[in-house]
Amino acid sequence: MTETSSPKTALVTGSSRGLGRAMALKLAADGFSVAVHYGRNQAEAEKVAGEIAALGVRAEVFGADLSTPANAGRLVEDVIAAFGRLDVLVNNAGLTRDGLAIRMKDEDWDAVIATNLSSAFSACRAAIKHMMRARSGRIVNIASVVGLMGNPGQANYVASKAGLIGLTKALAKEYGGRGITVNAVAPGFIASDMTAQLSEDVQKGYLGSIPLGRFGAPEDVAAVVAFLASEAAGYVTGQTIGVDGGLYPH
Repeated sequence: MTETSSPKTALVTGSSRGLGRAMALKLAADGFSVAVHYGRNQAEAEKVAGEIAALGVRAEVFGADLSTPANAGRLVEDVIAAFGRLDVLVNNAGLTRDGLAIRMKDEDWDAVIATNLSSAFSACRAAIKHMMRARSGRIVNIASVVGLMGNPGQANYVASKAGLIGLTKALAKEYGGRGITVNAVAPGFIASDMTAQLSEDVQKGYLGSIPLGRFGAPEDVAAVVAFLASEAAGYVTGQTIGVDGGLYPH
């Protein structure tokens, strides 16, 4: 297929479950072919690809360990080789290794920065090279509300997400003239297996700080990502959009 005749393609890193799965399914529902990425669980990624195929669009599964940033660049290149194009990159893959700063091991700092920030940069760089030739592209970086407001016990995670927001702003200025938009989405507390394991009292404490009075759903975040990936968002770049129920207005 030529680039002009093939369907638009999106790569969502970390899309075998949770937020990434919701984003991949939403983009597929909007007509994108989707590259489903996993770090460890190929079986779950294959399930997501099956769900996408059931929508009548193409899905391919790609495995890559993004704790090594160079692998992120190779992942992008592999996706372009398979689909012939890349129109949307969603940098969603990430990890946490929480602990107070004075007790945090160097390897825990390094692993989180490498996966959450350095790999996102590597993926952006590879995608931009392709998007510049096409003079079109959408990059969406999944940050976090804690990258804006801070959070105790997460110095590495907060730094990685704040860095991702800064990276977003810089790339938006560098490549807007080439038709490439770069934006960040900053989710707040999103319903997940982790939040389900919290005690009722802890959940009430968190909910008390959210004006909308509920945890977000993965689909809430996916809807904003899909908008930023769409033609309707063609004049939106360099922005950080909070999806946090009003937890941190900005």
